[in-house]
Amino acid sequence: MCGRFTQTRIDGHRIAQRFDVPMDPEEATLGRYNVCPTEQIAVVSEKEGERTLRTARWGLVPGWATQLGKQREPINARSETVAEKKPFADLYKRPDRRCLVVADGWYEWLRSENPKQPRIPFRYTVDGDDLFAFAGLFGFAKIGEEWVTSATILTTRANEVCAPVHDRMPVVLAGRDEEAAWLAGADDPDLLAPLAAARSTVRPANPAVNRAGVEGPELIEPRPPAEPEAQQTLL
Repeated sequence: MCGRFTQTRIDGHRIAQRFDVPMDPEEATLGRYNVCPTEQIAVVSEKEGERTLRTARWGLVPGWATQLGKQREPINARSETVAEKKPFADLYKRPDRRCLVVADGWYEWLRSENPKQPRIPFRYTVDGDDLFAFAGLFGFAKIGEEWVTSATILTTRANEVCAPVHDRMPVVLAGRDEEAAWLAGADDPDLLAPLAAARSTVRPANPAVNRAGVEGPELIEPRPPAEPEAQQTLL
């Protein structure tokens, strides 16, 4: 699965150039080291050849919803069943409801051997910490007087780098051609296959990222080892 990710870049113009969109992402989606469900994310969609960059709530809100957080709002959709399983199938069949979720890393957790210790986080990156896109779906729901845009991220089986920690990983589209094919509505299982392991890198992250709501560049770095306590000597 994919329950947290990063988008640490703050150069909105370069992000817009990378994804061929005419506007920069909103500031709230930039410089993020701990993107959590229900938060705002940057997504790219395409309709009639025109790409649009928008913000969306992470977690797909059903079109019939009248309140946020009162029903299942899936943050992930399995790529193997996305074409048949509701509520994803109707969106999958519509190219204008497909999107690219802008990211530069994601987290997975390994349970500690000691049940009293916190889970151990790892951050995964692509091509030496480059920008990339998750395959996503998005939709709209009218909550009160406002239209809410929300999105979900597709997942697939883990590649060899990710498998030791989790058996699933997000669908990382392999490049610009694959991103364009996804937005155009291609129905090709290979498009949603695991990213090549040789392009994936994993490093331990700071356990502080285990808590939702915390932010900062220190989260993507391993926590420094504790200083050994000075031994007392008897005189």
